[in-house]
Amino acid sequence: MSVEISGLANGLTVVTHAMPHIETAAIGIWVKAGARDELPEENGIAHFLEHMAFKGTKRRSAQGIAEEIESVGGEINAATGMETTTYYARVLKEDWKLALDILADIFLESTLDANELERERGVILQEIAAAKDQPDDLVFDLAQAASYGEHPLGRSILGPAELVETLSRDQMISWRDRNYWASRIVVCATGNIDHQAFAREVERQFGHIERGQRPQRQSPAFAAQASMEQKALDQTHLVLGFSAPNYRDPQIYQLQVLSSTLGGGMSSRLFQEVREKRGLCYSVFSYGTSYEDVGQLGVYAATSPENTPELIDVTADVMLSMAESVSDKEVSRAKAQLKSSLVMNLESPSSRADQIARQFLAFGQVPDVSTLVQRIEEVTSENVRALAQKIFSGKRPSLGAVGQLSTMASYSDIAGRFARLR
Repeated sequence: MSVEISGLANGLTVVTHAMPHIETAAIGIWVKAGARDELPEENGIAHFLEHMAFKGTKRRSAQGIAEEIESVGGEINAATGMETTTYYARVLKEDWKLALDILADIFLESTLDANELERERGVILQEIAAAKDQPDDLVFDLAQAASYGEHPLGRSILGPAELVETLSRDQMISWRDRNYWASRIVVCATGNIDHQAFAREVERQFGHIERGQRPQRQSPAFAAQASMEQKALDQTHLVLGFSAPNYRDPQIYQLQVLSSTLGGGMSSRLFQEVREKRGLCYSVFSYGTSYEDVGQLGVYAATSPENTPELIDVTADVMLSMAESVSDKEVSRAKAQLKSSLVMNLESPSSRADQIARQFLAFGQVPDVSTLVQRIEEVTSENVRALAQKIFSGKRPSLGAVGQLSTMASYSDIAGRFARLR
């Protein structure tokens, strides 16, 4: 059965994809609101609020929430991103109403108890400290800052400890009240679920929320700066980033193929040249991160301080080689990986729910998988080469780095590898 979509009178959208052959249901609330929608003095509040949803409601204690969902063998969790926040659960098919009731309760009726807030503040401060202790996490925060500067996209989702220490309950309520509007919400279910029954229950639980407004967001400029932190580590962790198409740009499919060809698997150019042929590192990969108005193509790698200069040189050479030639064989292999990933999501209710909810928030519709496969299939090797030239040649990258930095060339020298080539 295909995806079914219903709109409530208040602007909230209900999306389902029935999978009658399985015995479970995945249910969630997706909100078009995240760290990008924070004021500078609120950085970290979206993530903090998501944590607080599980700390008690008017009807359930924190322990009661956990016990009730786990008493039916279910799972519940949440996640905060730059542009969205998600609350989701997975249960056996007969327990979907309970899952939806709990999700609605934590989403709409969280009490934000003062004592619980202080306890959770300590937990989040530990999470921030843990992220700073993980160089392969910290380097991506530094890379975001180097890419987008003072814009909200350049900030950490967790927020800085000094701000999280001061965020108040009133600030949390204020942020929630101006972001959790019905017109920004998709309630989605996949698995063994009936659309009409689900939509009726969603309307009962969520039909009273005010419509509100769509997010008013300012687009950032790509900063192309360096953000580095010296640490006494055995490895230097690096991220090079370049401005790339946003997810509404038709070239988004070419970007996905480019990223996969460059560093998306063991057969990719980066993996084969940097790891297999030269043995410079254990981990190297590329990634495409796209938002509604900007995007980024990045490469991550880590190596010993003495190998860092060679790693940067070789990585730059491989990236620039994409602007010179891309073979049909490489592109065919990358397209096969992407198409396979799309189709595999159809077999997981949780993955499918996340996929279609995000598609609706992004595009106002859920494209058929066959349409997405066709868009990928239309990408040619010349398309990929031309996009690589547009992204890499003559452009200055952002640079995030953590570790022993003494052996690294200056940022201007590294950026010059790309900026002088057109």
